[in-house]
Amino acid sequence: MNYFKGSDEYVLSQALRDNVNVSIALERPLIVKGEPGTGKTLLAHSIAKGLGKELIIWNIKSTTKAKEGLYVYDTVQRLNDARFGDGNVSDIKRYIKLGKLGEAFKSEEQVVLLIDEIDKAELEFPNDLLNELDEMSFYIPETGENIKAVHRPIMIITSNSEKELPDPFLRRCIFHYIEFPDTELMEEIIKVHYPKIEKNLLREALKRFYWIREFDMLRKKPSTSELIDWLQALMVGGISAKSIEKEIPFIGTLLKKKEDVDLVEKSGKSHYAYSTSMRTRDVY
Repeated sequence: MNYFKGSDEYVLSQALRDNVNVSIALERPLIVKGEPGTGKTLLAHSIAKGLGKELIIWNIKSTTKAKEGLYVYDTVQRLNDARFGDGNVSDIKRYIKLGKLGEAFKSEEQVVLLIDEIDKAELEFPNDLLNELDEMSFYIPETGENIKAVHRPIMIITSNSEKELPDPFLRRCIFHYIEFPDTELMEEIIKVHYPKIEKNLLREALKRFYWIREFDMLRKKPSTSELIDWLQALMVGGISAKSIEKEIPFIGTLLKKKEDVDLVEKSGKSHYAYSTSMRTRDVY
């Protein structure tokens, strides 16, 4: 069995690693939920790299239909060819294009299939895939062809919880919720991206970051990816650790809504109150 141990570019918890490997062993899709920016999508990239497999990505939109992941019949191209005499229009196979799920089934080698942000689609979208996920095959009526998976793909499905997924679909999956990293794990993640970051700068930046996330009224809490961007801005801007104690440079890198910026800037917490509160808590 393929065993996923992680990769140098992706730091993950033991619980997530275990669920990835359970998903692979049981040949069931892994549904990954969590706050935006917690690395749900990057997990599939890491699995593909760690196991040396091709990654196929199916990005889901509000208009995406389940059938599009199987195949698309290009009737417009066939009509144009019929009108202008370009090729044999009786050969319908020329106008059948496999979707991302179809590509994963047809691959001669096992692939990692990422179905990204499944909750963006209509409510019936997951149920429309139940038969294909169970049987690992689908039928193309236009050609009479049955497409059956050569190898069952390692399937990662991400969701931002915009919609609840139906129970019949969930029963066929392994589930994992990525908890927001604590400071210890966050430091590991940061050092993957910036191994030479100055220790005091990292310490003060993490204090500020987690302090901001404590605001209950925030409309959008800053995520891990925004913290990584903020740290890069601080380093490029030559901002010292001491400066972060007094203000929040480049706050627009962390907060993306005016109401949140106003809330933090007008919080009324003085530098003394901020420093005192941090000394009383074990946040680092």
